[in-house]
Amino acid sequence: MSEVAGSTARLRVINLQAEAGPLTNFGPIEISGNKSVSENVIRRQLTYRTGRMFRQSALQNSQRKLYSQELFDFANVEPVRGEGQPVEIPTRVTVTEGKHQKVTYGVGYGSEERARAEVDWRHVNFLGGARTFGAFGRYSSLDRGVRVNFKEPYFFAPRYTLGMSAQSWHSDEPAFTLDTNGGRATVTREFRRWGGGRLSARPTMSVSVTYANELEKYQIFDEARNDPTFRDDLIALGLNPDTGSAKGTRSAVSVEFVRNTTNSLLDARQGYLLSTHLEQAGKVLGGTFEYTEFTAEGRVYRALGSRVVAAGQLRFGSIDNFTDLENGVPFFKRYFLGGASNLRGWGRFEVSPLTEGKIVGGSSFMNMSTELRASVWGNLGVVLFLDAGNVWTNPWDFNVGDLRYAAGPGLRYLTPVGPARVDFGYQLTPIDNLKVNGVPEKRHWRVHFSIGQSF
Repeated sequence: MSEVAGSTARLRVINLQAEAGPLTNFGPIEISGNKSVSENVIRRQLTYRTGRMFRQSALQNSQRKLYSQELFDFANVEPVRGEGQPVEIPTRVTVTEGKHQKVTYGVGYGSEERARAEVDWRHVNFLGGARTFGAFGRYSSLDRGVRVNFKEPYFFAPRYTLGMSAQSWHSDEPAFTLDTNGGRATVTREFRRWGGGRLSARPTMSVSVTYANELEKYQIFDEARNDPTFRDDLIALGLNPDTGSAKGTRSAVSVEFVRNTTNSLLDARQGYLLSTHLEQAGKVLGGTFEYTEFTAEGRVYRALGSRVVAAGQLRFGSIDNFTDLENGVPFFKRYFLGGASNLRGWGRFEVSPLTEGKIVGGSSFMNMSTELRASVWGNLGVVLFLDAGNVWTNPWDFNVGDLRYAAGPGLRYLTPVGPARVDFGYQLTPIDNLKVNGVPEKRHWRVHFSIGQSF
């Protein structure tokens, strides 16, 4: 550095000179603090290797990945710098293991599920190797049951995971009840970028393939089952006309793609999410049901200043077996709209094709939502929303001129588990001849309570 006089007595001209040093690589990696977690598990989470070019961001991203496994209460990745200009910089990884067995409890209330209670037990280092084994139980007016899960985070390669689950689950929807017993296995390939800066600003992508084999028992609602004029319709829907029930084995393979650039899973302010789901049941897989289903979803979020967020969502899908729709597609796979997360002017499952005023579901659906979310004071916020959508009888039949609309305001209060919300939805295009619980529905509004943003 040198200094010379400037153009006036109060100014100086300073010259800075820098000499580039040698390119530096990562040196040996030292690991300490681990007890039951093997060094191999820790090294798998590091985003750098000995001999590669040194980058400070790789240390930060490795530290994030170590925390993401839930194995450690403390994790630190730092360089061990010596004197001079070394060509290799060793690094030190220091961890403190946390409890590997975790139990969480939850209770809550929503306008659709009413009171709910759930418990989740997990062992995050089951048989070593950062494998996860757990059991989840839930009880509410909408669904209840038990599910056990197993996850292998390193399935032959770092970016592949294997998940397996088995469940005994009961769902009590407005249009039907469903009992599911069986299991599924999923292989997921992640394309996560652990780049510099904020992780949330980097896109994450995944592709997963799932095989499910489950015994399904389902029964249509009492109103339709006890109506003798609806007997032929029950037969057309693939149900026993005397009991309104059916059962069978669903043997299906599905492929799902997800790309996510949002900055939060609970309350996104920026970014987008894209997902597609393709499912094939029957044919060479066997089973009772045979169908092909495709669904897709897109969400986008944009912050308008520090207090306002604009959010939008589009979902659509169709299901078909290309031969005999009623006898191949089970009733519980038909589509319905309405409720706390879509078309908020109606109750759950109240938007669908009608037969004699009764909701019977459809083979195609589309729904769109837009929201303006504004923070007004502390954790309290307000929302204005417009929802649109409908369900159609035939597969791949999307009539955008026949959409139902609902709009209204909402309140949000931020909590550690996501926003608590209240939405008031008003029907802009009511459904003629709609019956709810056998009674003509004349109310054109609904109030919804729930946890988490609608999308």
